[in-house]
Amino acid sequence: MCGELAEDVVSLQSTNGFNPKQNATVSRFLFACAPTFLLQGLATDVSGMAGLGRTKIALPSQFASAFSFRRKFAVCLSSSNGVAFFGDGPYVLLPNVDASQLLTFTPLLLNPVSTASAFALGEPSAEYFIGVKSIKIDEKSVRVNTTLLSINSSGVGGTKISSVNPYTVLEASIFKAVTEAFVKASAARNITRVASVAPFEVCFSSENVVATRLGAAVPTIELVLQNQKTVWRIYIWSKLDAEDLDCNWKTIFCMATSRLGFSSLLYGSRTTCSNFYCRI
Repeated sequence: MCGELAEDVVSLQSTNGFNPKQNATVSRFLFACAPTFLLQGLATDVSGMAGLGRTKIALPSQFASAFSFRRKFAVCLSSSNGVAFFGDGPYVLLPNVDASQLLTFTPLLLNPVSTASAFALGEPSAEYFIGVKSIKIDEKSVRVNTTLLSINSSGVGGTKISSVNPYTVLEASIFKAVTEAFVKASAARNITRVASVAPFEVCFSSENVVATRLGAAVPTIELVLQNQKTVWRIYIWSKLDAEDLDCNWKTIFCMATSRLGFSSLLYGSRTTCSNFYCRI
């Protein structure tokens, strides 16, 4: 049956936004059966993929139809435990922090050309794009070819929100410019560059890096969005003793209003993505 559309019953935990509640059921949930090689490169023990895109078979669309709420979902990811919500908030994490109130919003853009490996002519992309106008390192603009930041008529360019790639993927010239600016800003902070450790090309010693509540005291990367006041600040959270990278920020995708809500690191609000299911 691989490659064909099927249906089954799916059960998931409901919530009032504060605590997990009873399970809710979708009796005719649509899914596709696919070959297992598509799981290669994903985390250990993964047995399938949950689609969160704009398509009608994706989880947000099916759940919105089944439970009569807007096509809206929120994901809160970390290196340990995270949580995903479907429908409107609140999204309350310990200690009584409503993450939906910590968000900055930017428009979701539609790429007119599909980014799928196979698609029909004229089909738009089911993925999510936002409009990045410029990039800053420690509040200093990085010189890049800004035309690459916009989606052209062929569907190339722009900024895509993706959970498929394990690290941020940049166009080659943008990667070079951002890397050089980050190295320069690090040197200004007396942070020493050291030999590369695969798969990374640029590495630094932690000797002169102090830990703060918002992460390691290293240069901050800023994505300037629709205006100079709408900025997505990317802090690098590094547990220096374990040399482990962690990310704890929340994003809300609302297809009904074509907006993306995002937060900076939740550590700044003294909470993490794993603090929802602790409220049982």
